[in-house]
Amino acid sequence: MLGQNKPVTRGAGVSIQAGQRLMASSTQELLSINTIRTLSMDGVQKANSGHPGTPMALAPVTYAIWNHALRYDPAAPRWPGRDRFVLSCGHASMLLYSVLHLAQVRKLDHHGNPADGPAIRLDDLRNFRQLHSPCAGHPEYGEAAGIETTTGPLGQGVGNSVGMAMAAQWFAARYNRPGFDLFGYDVYALCSDGDIMEGVACEAASVAGHLRLGNLCWIYDDNKITIEGETELAFSEDVARRFEGLGWHTVTVEDANDLAAIKQALSSFRATPDKPTLIILRSVIGYGSPNKANSHSAHGAPLGEDEVKLTKRFYGWPEDEKFLVPPETLADFAAGVGARGSALRGEWEAKFTAYETAYPEQAAELRRIWAGKSPANWESALPVFPADAKGLATRVSSGKVLNAIAPTYPWLVGGSADLAPSTMTMLEHADAGHFGHHNYGGRNLHFGIREHAMGSICNGLALSGIRPYGATFFVFSDYVRPSVRLSSLMRLPVLYVFTHDSIGLGEDGPTHQPVEHLAACRAIPGLVVLRPGDANEVSESYRALLSLHDRPTALVLSRQNVPTLDRAKYAAASGTARGAYVLADAAPGVPDVILIGTGTELMLCVAAYEQLAAAGVKARLVSMPSWELFDGQDASYRDSVLPPAVTARVAVEAGLRMGWDKYIGLSGRFVGMASFGASAPAGALYKHFGITTERIVAEARAALGSA
Repeated sequence: MLGQNKPVTRGAGVSIQAGQRLMASSTQELLSINTIRTLSMDGVQKANSGHPGTPMALAPVTYAIWNHALRYDPAAPRWPGRDRFVLSCGHASMLLYSVLHLAQVRKLDHHGNPADGPAIRLDDLRNFRQLHSPCAGHPEYGEAAGIETTTGPLGQGVGNSVGMAMAAQWFAARYNRPGFDLFGYDVYALCSDGDIMEGVACEAASVAGHLRLGNLCWIYDDNKITIEGETELAFSEDVARRFEGLGWHTVTVEDANDLAAIKQALSSFRATPDKPTLIILRSVIGYGSPNKANSHSAHGAPLGEDEVKLTKRFYGWPEDEKFLVPPETLADFAAGVGARGSALRGEWEAKFTAYETAYPEQAAELRRIWAGKSPANWESALPVFPADAKGLATRVSSGKVLNAIAPTYPWLVGGSADLAPSTMTMLEHADAGHFGHHNYGGRNLHFGIREHAMGSICNGLALSGIRPYGATFFVFSDYVRPSVRLSSLMRLPVLYVFTHDSIGLGEDGPTHQPVEHLAACRAIPGLVVLRPGDANEVSESYRALLSLHDRPTALVLSRQNVPTLDRAKYAAASGTARGAYVLADAAPGVPDVILIGTGTELMLCVAAYEQLAAAGVKARLVSMPSWELFDGQDASYRDSVLPPAVTARVAVEAGLRMGWDKYIGLSGRFVGMASFGASAPAGALYKHFGITTERIVAEARAALGSA
């Protein structure tokens, strides 16, 4: 019978000891599971690249989740009430692609609406890992419906799943009403030894346990194999005890082919509402392969044509058939997840229709969230700051702006890595609250000292429709950088608030003083970096960044005070939205020298500009809070701010010169840092490193002399 596991010999007539036999309750389940396995093997083999072993091992649990547990309608893959499935072990991507095809998850158009045809066609599986195929080497969000997040960097997917589970609880607390339980969906994440070993996963698991996220289930593929060999080479901890210590409910399934035990474990998860669940699944990597099962050779390379045939023989599969999808398998998924999901979605949509009548304001908010839009007229709450010679630290003005707009932006939710009093990111209005198991509707998140998990969780929140922000000191952006990169890769509107942005933080010294970090953040494609120079530029930065819905932003802020410019004398701060703008010209027409400043150093440029103007120099003062926004302007605007004919240019920033030559030219002058900082008061440090008004004036005169 097709799909019936059969004995296969290994080598010289030795019976295979794969360690496990599939215990399915029906031949149809076995057929469907082996369809997943063979599609995965065939995709990797045709690409001559990929990871076949894990899909072969995890096909039973994936089948059980999708066809027996998941509340998901393949015909409406963006249904807000759906459960989420995350393949954190993204190297096993053919597992996900195969299931998406078999479940016939619908394709979405560019507006996110269901279109004709499946998201993953059989031809897409045949083109695994090929250019323009939605079946990339690792799952990429946005490439095909059903891919809930981009995974591959191990630990990130499970981190995202914590954010998704938090979002489900938040939506339930904020929007559910008596008789209208719209939210509270579950999140399932498949993870590997590599995920469990990565620090970000442990950080995220600690957060989930503390928050008692009973709607979160991780399924850990405990196959004892890594790329270098067996896990005992570097890993010997008791994972169950670790997670129990983190506040998780743990269940162990000794046989990854025991569907009854898997279903029982999934039921145990659903019966545990006050803790996240870790299902430890003992599996055999490359299950069914006579010569490669239970070895690292099944992990990261194709099995080989001969081994594929032998493995198919073990599965009772036609050896020469490739990408075979029996019609019974499609019917099985249609009768399982398809029928169940359709019925559940129908009930949900009927309930939401009644909800719109009973609670029109809340329903309107939800529709804006699902459309990826901001609230109407939120910008009207943006404050305007009066001129002030003493001024404010930009982190302080940011806190004032954030708290001004938060009441008008109900799904703006975030927090810091235990630094809210310093980053000024605590929401203080009466309805804000603190997110926790006692109040899942709180808008202040407390990540603890866990920057990496903070970024990964923020990505999960953004994938769920929330507009998240995460804050820490700029120097610790190193800890969150992998998540920032994925925010950009997925085009998610996550706001990263980075404070204490330079040597200006003073006495804490070089361990805490960012020097290379602006260059590092600007190097991430798609990330918009804003470093405002006064309080009104901060306010306008929020206008600009919250208007962006398809990319992340980094708001880089100071510890020390900066004056608030008199905008009657200098140009309006609305120019911030264009990335760079002319703040002042000493005389009409083309200038002789251009001073360009960012952040706190803008005020040094202002003072230098005033000195040069008083001396009769035709100087231009330019504020450049965002390279990325400036680069997005048309050439005529860019040239109007930085006329190509004017080569005498001085850029001033308490960071590295790296990247500045694009704006000042190879002959341009730069006043900034070329080394790490030191421990001393901020004023002494600026003088010591030569970032002063006097130095700027001298460089401007030197530039004029050599122009």
